[in-house]
Amino acid sequence: MERTEVVLGNAKGEIQLFSDNNKAGKMDISVIGKKLTVYHTEVDEEYAGKGLAKLLLEKLVSYARENDLKIVPLCPYVHAQFKRNPEEYNDVWLKEN
Repeated sequence: MERTEVVLGNAKGEIQLFSDNNKAGKMDISVIGKKLTVYHTEVDEEYAGKGLAKLLLEKLVSYARENDLKIVPLCPYVHAQFKRNPEEYNDVWLKEN
């Protein structure tokens, strides 16, 4: 069974992913004002290919929506997902020109 949780201290933190109570992956994030920046997504090798990065992404987006935040997708994985599905993420995607 998988679960995710957001852990924030000051402005920096991570979204942690657990599979059967083992930490299986994380996203490095920071929240400053109304901007949530995601820097990196990582899933441990033994859990690769099971769609767990998508679970992290879902938690990231739901957290942003619940807290009225806009996401700056510096992480290549998140940026690729946003570009692939712009209509799904348009409300939380902060597109900086």
